[in-house]
Amino acid sequence: MNPERLQPVIMAGGSGTRLWPASRRLHPKQFLPLLGEESLLQQTVRRLAGLDHAVPLLICNEEHRFLAAEQMRQCGLEAAPLILEPEGRNTAPAIALAALHASRDADDPLLLVQAADHSIADTPAFQAAVMDAVALAQGGHLVTFGIVPTQPETGYGYIQRGDPLNDAGDRLVGHAVRRFVEKPDATTASEYLARGDYLWNSGMFLFRASAYLEELERHAPDVLTACREALSPAEPEADALYPFIRLDGEAFKRSPDISVDYAVMENTHRAAVVPLGAGWSDVGSWSALWEAGEHDAAGNVTRGDVLLDEVSNTLVDAGHHLVACLGVDNLIVVATADAVLVADRNRVQEIRRLVDELKARGRPESDQHREVYRPWGCFDAIDSGHRYQVKRITVKPGARLSRQLHHHRAEHWVVVRGTARVTNGEQSYLVTENESTFIPIGREHCLENPGNIPLEVIEVQSGSYLGEDDIVRIEDPHGR
Repeated sequence: MNPERLQPVIMAGGSGTRLWPASRRLHPKQFLPLLGEESLLQQTVRRLAGLDHAVPLLICNEEHRFLAAEQMRQCGLEAAPLILEPEGRNTAPAIALAALHASRDADDPLLLVQAADHSIADTPAFQAAVMDAVALAQGGHLVTFGIVPTQPETGYGYIQRGDPLNDAGDRLVGHAVRRFVEKPDATTASEYLARGDYLWNSGMFLFRASAYLEELERHAPDVLTACREALSPAEPEADALYPFIRLDGEAFKRSPDISVDYAVMENTHRAAVVPLGAGWSDVGSWSALWEAGEHDAAGNVTRGDVLLDEVSNTLVDAGHHLVACLGVDNLIVVATADAVLVADRNRVQEIRRLVDELKARGRPESDQHREVYRPWGCFDAIDSGHRYQVKRITVKPGARLSRQLHHHRAEHWVVVRGTARVTNGEQSYLVTENESTFIPIGREHCLENPGNIPLEVIEVQSGSYLGEDDIVRIEDPHGR
């Protein structure tokens, strides 16, 4: 059979609490540059280069829409459609939405489903496995990719491969799936590794849209019904900058919260697995990042401004500050602008307990960074105290904030880089570097970057209440 054009589907809905404090609820790990200069999402997109594929279809949470859209724009994919989930319902509904949407624009496409937060070191090996999977999917199989295990891992599910499957040229390209198994204990994992017929479950798939929908209707029809109803009124929004596809939220919430493995793959007789040995990692913990990183002679992995003395087998991510370590072993040390984590490298799976405690205490560090991203750029909350707050605001070239007012605070703006166009009541004027302006309480105003370089502004807020909910938007180009 001849190769077909693929429809990539990228699932980017995870919350990533295991990588706190770098990952937060409003800025999870798929949007972070954990293994290089680009984010895991952007690396997932780049991995497709060389394959014959359509524009990727991205599925993400509504709260992450502008962050996802900006990262896709940086990959040259401004027109990539984004299906926005009002809340996460797991992978079976997410893939159903993708299959239904993709089938509108193409005649039963082959869907290549990837998670946005995985790492694959060997792109050629990945693409070769994809082409093997295409041959099986063209024959009606629902294909998953099984990672060739390198150790007796207890943190992954496993797939036992069965009878060999050949392509039309009688070349071995994969195996039937004998069974899926849950995460094993250490003894069982060692047995699986020794047997040689067990693979790690990667959570990546390739199948025809119709094949998936047929099996979903057979084994989990309530998922399909909810997704059809949720997607039926959805069309890309008119704003070409952000091709968001919003769902009927109430209909989508009626879908069971269920994974594609439980809903389909463990029940279908059409499951196949293609082995993948390509340096895969789900980047599921700080210890996984330590394993994937470049080690020095003492087994350390460092990033940023780091000073080590008699340190071994340790990961240090310095963020924005110098981090110095002396005489320690087997640690994870992560510093961000507003938090520091120090943990035993063998106990990083327990970090979720810390995040849960932060949530219970109402601490903002569980949800967002000091630096917060917006569709127009970002702001960094530098300092705050009684009746004042200081932010560094960065506005992208050509972008502008909403026209708004505040009932409880005034704002002083000092331009430190670029040129600002300021709307201040009935006036509109330019403010250049080293100049400032003042916005009184209750006055309509807007900040815009008319230039070709990022605009940086120091904003000093003063007043009786400084919360983000004291924003009355008069007109918003971003539809919030």
